[in-house]
Amino acid sequence: MKLFASFVLTLAMLAPAAFAQPAKPKSVIHVINVKFKADASKADIDKAIAGIAEMKHPGLKNVWLKTIKNQMTPNFTHILVMEFDSQESFDKYSESPAQKKWYDVYLKVRDESRTNDVTN
Repeated sequence: MKLFASFVLTLAMLAPAAFAQPAKPKSVIHVINVKFKADASKADIDKAIAGIAEMKHPGLKNVWLKTIKNQMTPNFTHILVMEFDSQESFDKYSESPAQKKWYDVYLKVRDESRTNDVTN
């Protein structure tokens, strides 16, 4: 009986969290849909993608580099995502030394890209 009572108490404590409203963070999600040049080598594409993971920029919190589902046109093969902790850090990223360093590698192999930026 004690075990059952403990189980019920645990469920009662966890239930509100299970039905809580999702958080609305103030971070900025920067989504890059990429079409690489037809003659770009896999090694150069991999280097460009890895450049995001190696990037050092204040406020860059997380990166996602593995595309699981892509509903863009077939030529857009990769989706790269960067999360910045605030609108301010995202705004400072444009033309920053970190972006310029990455662009030195990325722009050599990028044919086209489309970006979407999302926040609350």
